[in-house]
Amino acid sequence: MPEGLPRGSRFAVLASGSGTNLQALLDAYPTNVAVVAGDRQDAFAFVRARRAGVPVEHVDPAGFASREEFDRELAERVAAHGVELVVGAGYMRVLSPAFLERFPAVLNVHPSLLPQFRGLRAVERALEAGVSETGVSVHFMVEEVDAGPVVAQEAVPVLPGETKESLLERLHPVEHRLLGRAVADFFWGKVAV
Repeated sequence: MPEGLPRGSRFAVLASGSGTNLQALLDAYPTNVAVVAGDRQDAFAFVRARRAGVPVEHVDPAGFASREEFDRELAERVAAHGVELVVGAGYMRVLSPAFLERFPAVLNVHPSLLPQFRGLRAVERALEAGVSETGVSVHFMVEEVDAGPVVAQEAVPVLPGETKESLLERLHPVEHRLLGRAVADFFWGKVAV
């Protein structure tokens, strides 16, 4: 992984689950994660953020009449932390233009070789399809799910007798490495939106 980010680089992380990708980013760039935000108050990602001394912004979707209203509030909370980049790291909601248009760039990590297996259950669908390889993609988010420009990809072979759990175990380290590199590439000007 590249050595550090340019001075003053600040990014937000969106997470809905256990936060393993978040942890990889916290380990790589401990002074650059400005805020962790999400929709699930019980997400372990929030525990990871608090342990690292990173502010948390929980926005409960139940309090909003529409996805756009929720996204506007989430964007306000994230923008208040002065970030130049937002990173989706296991964030399980589709972001609308109300959020996406607020920031210079939003990166996302996805467990397939996009455009294959866009959306939910990518690992299960790869196994069901009997493919010999799948992988990880990091891409810029657009309104259409997993359809934005890909900035990094790496193939991972599907082994005989592979299960969802065994494949995920091999995909996670690739996600962590590629996502960290993509964040650095963004801040060092090696990828453009």
